[in-house]
Amino acid sequence: MEKDSLQVNMNDFLPLRDVVFHTLRKAILTGELKPGERLMEIHLANRLGVSRTPIREAIRKLELEGLVTMIPRRGAEVAQITEKSMKDVLEVRRALDALCVELACDRISEEEIGRLEAACAEFEKATQTGDATIIARADVALHDIIVAATGNQRLVQLVNNLSEQMYRYRFEYIKDESQHERLVEEHRIIYESIRAKDKTAAAAAAKVHIDNQEKSVMRQIRLDSKADSGSGSGNHSKAGE
Repeated sequence: MEKDSLQVNMNDFLPLRDVVFHTLRKAILTGELKPGERLMEIHLANRLGVSRTPIREAIRKLELEGLVTMIPRRGAEVAQITEKSMKDVLEVRRALDALCVELACDRISEEEIGRLEAACAEFEKATQTGDATIIARADVALHDIIVAATGNQRLVQLVNNLSEQMYRYRFEYIKDESQHERLVEEHRIIYESIRAKDKTAAAAAAKVHIDNQEKSVMRQIRLDSKADSGSGSGNHSKAGE
């Protein structure tokens, strides 16, 4: 991680404590601040050019969200990505995604169908950049079209809330370049199923999409766990917790 890569983007409409919170939260979700990394108030305050108070408040809120853990005698650390936390999130997302594509089959407009096709092409183009942030953004944009097409505001809210927790796992998946071709193909199958208004095929494709993500991230978690054990880094969270 570059020393000066973590920066506060001031927002005239938000208090400083909220800006600092969103800055640290984004850094954790995108992996800029890595699992197990210590969050030292003085160090972060110096890097962001703020006092320790908003840093302390942000860390407390991040702990409530499960993104930060407090370790005795060590202080705050970025929470590990564990198999249990991932499974809990993806289990819910799998069901919601299947529901979204089923509803989209009935309710999507021709204009949205066109946007979804374009989003598939944009995602494929994004994978060629090799930039995980750009790829993740294209992935979110594609899925947002499907969710919006349901016309169900309650469902939109549920998915949006879960998406923030999903981002961390999605980002890990997207960083794995060996999965990009598969992702492009899965998106294409989902799009074609919705266009054909084939609910069964669309739901099945949405579930496979999540299942493959789970397998890939779980493999990465286990590899990281083995690497940590081998290096004796002393991480305080096990993969199966």
